[in-house]
Amino acid sequence: MESILHVLHQPIVPFAILLAVILIVPMLFERLRVPGLVGLLAAGVILGPNALGLLDTEDKTMQLLSDIGLVYLMFVAGLEVDIAQFRKTKHRSIGFGTYTFLVPMIVGTAVGRLFAFDWNASVLIGSLFASHTLLAYPIVSRLGVVANEAITVTIGATIFTDIGALLVLAVCVGIHKGDFTAAKLFTLLASLIVYSALVLFGLDWAGKEFFRRSGNEEGNQFLFVLLALFLASLGAELIGVEKIVGAFLAGLAVNDVLGEGPVKEKVLFVGSVLFIPIFFVDMGLLIDIPAFIKTLSSVWLTLAIVLGLIGSKFLAALFAKLTYRYTWQEMLAMWSLSLPQVAATLAATLVGYRVGLLTEGVLNSVLVLMLVTATLGPVITSRVAVGLSVPETRIEDDIKLVDWESTSVEHPFRVVVPLSNPQTEQHLIEMAALLARHEGGRIVPLAIAHAHAHMDAPQLEMAFQRGEMLIERAKDLSLKLGVTAEGLVRLDDKIAQGISRASREQKASLIVMGWGNRTGLRARLFGNVIDSVLWASHCPVAVTRLLGSPSEIRRILVPVENLTEQAVRPVRFAEILAASNQAEVILFHVCNTKTKPSKIAWMRSQLSLIVSKSAPNCKADIQILPHENVAQAILTASKSVDLIVLRSIRQRTAGGLEISDVTTQLIQQLTCSILMLGEPRRPSTVAVPNQPSSLVDSNVSI
Repeated sequence: MESILHVLHQPIVPFAILLAVILIVPMLFERLRVPGLVGLLAAGVILGPNALGLLDTEDKTMQLLSDIGLVYLMFVAGLEVDIAQFRKTKHRSIGFGTYTFLVPMIVGTAVGRLFAFDWNASVLIGSLFASHTLLAYPIVSRLGVVANEAITVTIGATIFTDIGALLVLAVCVGIHKGDFTAAKLFTLLASLIVYSALVLFGLDWAGKEFFRRSGNEEGNQFLFVLLALFLASLGAELIGVEKIVGAFLAGLAVNDVLGEGPVKEKVLFVGSVLFIPIFFVDMGLLIDIPAFIKTLSSVWLTLAIVLGLIGSKFLAALFAKLTYRYTWQEMLAMWSLSLPQVAATLAATLVGYRVGLLTEGVLNSVLVLMLVTATLGPVITSRVAVGLSVPETRIEDDIKLVDWESTSVEHPFRVVVPLSNPQTEQHLIEMAALLARHEGGRIVPLAIAHAHAHMDAPQLEMAFQRGEMLIERAKDLSLKLGVTAEGLVRLDDKIAQGISRASREQKASLIVMGWGNRTGLRARLFGNVIDSVLWASHCPVAVTRLLGSPSEIRRILVPVENLTEQAVRPVRFAEILAASNQAEVILFHVCNTKTKPSKIAWMRSQLSLIVSKSAPNCKADIQILPHENVAQAILTASKSVDLIVLRSIRQRTAGGLEISDVTTQLIQQLTCSILMLGEPRRPSTVAVPNQPSSLVDSNVSI
């Protein structure tokens, strides 16, 4: 019995309980169609000191993990800020940022004064209104309307509002700690300016230098990012401001350094899976249900905060509409995008509560505010963003339906085919041969031998022999298929790097790979070969799961999300396959059930135009289906085809919580062959115009 009690008092016990909560609770709530975030808060309430008492917010283990989650939340918020978008529309972003910062700030301060808070606490409540979290960004991205100026301006304004709100927090907390004079305020602001410059420019420079010198050592680069986060947080506390300010600045500083690479994926993954959920559980521990109900029973403060925030954000969007002459639809989209209050608001509230500046009533009201706005904002966005106009580009002028590397007599079309599994080798070579034959090119079968410290290691010799055997088989098969093959066995430290480097050296136009494990814990934590090649490759990558010979493919389904260049590029890819097999291509667009017939007709005409320009002799069928569930509609359509061609997309929210896209849902349930086309990241442009922009259909689709 004593030994059991001894074990139960180990610091590792709360951690084990937290892991179980994070693993099980969000999954159960999401099955009930309730956000997993609510489940984490509820678990904190049930397991906390006011209920079962299994977790205690005063426990050192809990405090450490929650603090890491808090700074990680703000770090991710800084990391997710799109600096490029801000630079594109910086003047209007600053303009709207000023509106959506000042108006809610004034209203929030008024709410604080109305409920008898002193000026310092009132200004802090005002700053809680001033920031926003782009929870609905995945929705506008999926609708293909990110290029709309109102959306871009709202995204850019995030950097302005978040920095402003955190600076107000720093000053308010400094004043609350007492003995505050004008000289000390000046010293704090001066320190903050110097510190911010050191973090933003110093970490940016140090990060670029470290990444340049460390090459592809992703583990060390990941540790560098974590070190930058915690050093910036500690530095903020040294000058007397909250560590979340330093964490947010650190996120901004390493934003450019990380880009959209695999290290950023790992940083976001660790935060969204482990530390940020722990922070939300800790928030639940602070909730005392009887006191919470008692607080909310005097609903006026909660109502004032919720309605004040919603109304002030609406006014800010209205001022932007009047200033920049946006349409009502664009104004509503700006309002709904700036409505959700999660990351910065929650972190600042917790800091204000911990230092005694904010009351429990404000904390509970902000939790209600978070739940209301996090639900309301995305719902409104999904309704008002449909049909927003976007800048247009003429198909005949600019669109590149297949982004092959430039080919010539000296550098013909080359398909690099990495080989590892003898069981999938034949289908991969057949697929590559179809494409190479159509483009008049050749195949480069590639085998990677994993390097060892000693070049005479027996394992290395065996790897070479195995690679040469795969290459010889591929060359024989290519010869039978009438395509020239130039085999290559390469020695490299890592498989993915070996594939990317060899492809670049060979001036590959395309890489054709077999499917791999993309969903296991190890694959998600450390990345897999496919992810690494997709990220590093200079050319398109076709990842295939073929259930039969590619030569037997007769019907190809291509879901078309919208009319951006990236969305329609798989169409051309499918047309090449169809031309090689005399197959039929089905262009499948799923639109909202409320879409007008005129928009459906216009979408059909645009898809017909794309087909006629890219492959006039291709047998193509265009299907547009109004449906509420995009994934289900595509799954149903896929049952009558041999192959489905998808794009590789992965998205996350500004708060770091992963959003599974339609592609991810489909891959798990499709029963036909799959070809997933991944490309080097390019700026998004729209490829349809030459038509009234108001008719651009941006309905929900894959």
